[in-house]
Amino acid sequence: MKLLNILSLTLVLLISSCNTNTTSKEIITPEKPDLIFHSSKLERKKNAPFSDAVEVGNTLYLAGQVGINPETGKLPEGGIGPEAKQTLENIKAVLEAHGSDLEHVVKCTVILSTTDDFADFNKIFREYFPKNKPARTTFAAGLLVGAKIEIDVIAVKADGFKDARIN
Repeated sequence: MKLLNILSLTLVLLISSCNTNTTSKEIITPEKPDLIFHSSKLERKKNAPFSDAVEVGNTLYLAGQVGINPETGKLPEGGIGPEAKQTLENIKAVLEAHGSDLEHVVKCTVILSTTDDFADFNKIFREYFPKNKPARTTFAAGLLVGAKIEIDVIAVKADGFKDARIN
């Protein structure tokens, strides 16, 4: 513990000695990033009490999406497969509307209505993320509108980033 305190103090002194243009009371902070709340382009979601996406700097935080087809306003029939595909297509559309795509998704939170659908969902997920595999959390819980799946994502905007590398 004593060694940790000494190292911390040394680091603080080193940083402060490198910064000769400020007084000890000045704090240098990065410029405030823009904060943009994007409403949905879908008529049925125009009055929702949440944003479809929130943009902070170069990062997009998407609201949870379910598999409702935007043209029919209904969930597809056939179980988790068709519903997962429509959910991911809905995410893809929101990302593209805000300058990103599935290749720039860094984090997914997946909610399944039952863990019994986990393996089938993973097959679909692999189709949409064959190369870049975002960090992911998956759990089961009750979902609204009778959905079998809901996914929210965090992505970076495609502009200004080099192609992703896989390590």
